[in-house]
Amino acid sequence: MSETCFWIMANEDRYENPDLLAKLALTFGSKKLAKKEEEELEEKKSIKKRIKELKVLDPKIAQNLSIFLGSFRIPYQEIKRMVLEVDEEKLTEPMIQNLVKHLPEQEQLNALVRFKNEYPSLSEPEQFGVVMSGVKRLRPRLNAILFKLQFEEQVNNIRPDIMAVNAACEEIRKSKSFSKLLELVLLMGNYMNSGSRNAQSYGFDLSSLCKLKDTKSSDQKKTLLHFLAEVSEERFPDVLKFVDDWQHVDKASRVSAENLEKNLKQMERQLLQLEKDLETFPPTEDMHDKFVTKLSSFSKQAREQYQKLVIMHNNMSTFYQNLVEFYVIDSKKTSAEELFTDMSNFRSMFMQAVKENVKRREAEEKQRRVKIAKEKAEREKLERQQKKKQRLLEMNTESDETGVMDSLLEALQSGAAFRDRRKRAPRPKDARHSLSPVSQRPVLKSCNHENLKAPLERSRSRQNINFSSTRAPVAKELNYESEPHSSTARSRAAGKREAHIGPSALEKETEPAGCTPKEDNDVEALLARLRAL
Repeated sequence: MSETCFWIMANEDRYENPDLLAKLALTFGSKKLAKKEEEELEEKKSIKKRIKELKVLDPKIAQNLSIFLGSFRIPYQEIKRMVLEVDEEKLTEPMIQNLVKHLPEQEQLNALVRFKNEYPSLSEPEQFGVVMSGVKRLRPRLNAILFKLQFEEQVNNIRPDIMAVNAACEEIRKSKSFSKLLELVLLMGNYMNSGSRNAQSYGFDLSSLCKLKDTKSSDQKKTLLHFLAEVSEERFPDVLKFVDDWQHVDKASRVSAENLEKNLKQMERQLLQLEKDLETFPPTEDMHDKFVTKLSSFSKQAREQYQKLVIMHNNMSTFYQNLVEFYVIDSKKTSAEELFTDMSNFRSMFMQAVKENVKRREAEEKQRRVKIAKEKAEREKLERQQKKKQRLLEMNTESDETGVMDSLLEALQSGAAFRDRRKRAPRPKDARHSLSPVSQRPVLKSCNHENLKAPLERSRSRQNINFSSTRAPVAKELNYESEPHSSTARSRAAGKREAHIGPSALEKETEPAGCTPKEDNDVEALLARLRAL
């Protein structure tokens, strides 16, 4: 600490106070144990587990061996008997593995023989060592027994892997559907690479099959792998069969040729060691020792099994070599595991592409149906609108015709068709006396025809149609009955008007104008239309 630090300058003694320290001791001081508790504590401290002193074994080895013996809890003599008789029913692989792992060295076992007479005073690990020291060549014996227990499992692990690789080599090489697929891929690749340095290639590396998914279409909706699956499904359905042909490719992709070779070499070393141990194993006088008898027969069977595995492995190498030569694969750059992994991945990707194509087609079909339904709904809506407009036009036409008919009938009924609403020009004074009732008749009659062209009022009431149609003939009959006497009535009325109104009013009357031919034609046309209705 430097001279300027806090702890050098601190002075805690200035806060010292007897009362403060007493209170602190009272509050946080540990309480004294009762007399009984003190006695029990002393008794516990005095009781210690008796540990026997080790004579030969290393403490760590003794501890591990003690743990092993405590886990199985089998008498030491029973363990010795099982080892001598090679009792496979009671000897288990974990038991032999742990025993080999924790077993003391042979020198230590030989040293423990000297303490055979002091057996009760020895620790449990050393007692076990004394018992097992009576077994000749214990470690080689245990290794041989362990090999015997593991041999069947090793064979069952190696044989299926070799068979899977052999079968996969044959499936890939002899699959006609896969050959067609490669030809199809080569065709598409050469077409797409036309004009480049890779155009018109004679072949390609099989590992390139997994790269088909990396080439996307112009619309980014599908890949070259999807296109290949679609073309194969639509035009070349036989190509799809390669998926079923490759039954062992996936399993072969999980096989390591390196591990296979390593396991076979290890099996060979163990067999050679066993055969050597059996040849050099000393004769024994113990009746329970059956090691040589049982392990000799096992050695012969194991050698036969191993030879078969070696033959299968050689055949596997031959099949793989034929495969790489058939498809021109560089075996130095591509191992069997890598090749089968690529083939398995391509098989999975191709199957996935087929499924995705099916989903895409279903989605497109669904969209097409939705579009057709939408167009149909719009078309039906347009047709309904057109029909509605047509009905409105028909109703308007019918209403117009009905209105014309109603107006004509009402004009005839009310007499408005016979009234001249135009103002007459004043007549000359000299023409007043020249007009006679006989000469006025045709003029009035012509004007009555002209007045038929009265303004028409539209009416949509169908009651007016019925009502007018029933009363129209009556009005017509009254009109025709009044025609024979019209001349006399007109002359009398004129005389009365002249006497009542006087000469000044007569001067204001105009000379009646006759109806034009155009107006006559319009009236006749309206009457014809009325008759037609």
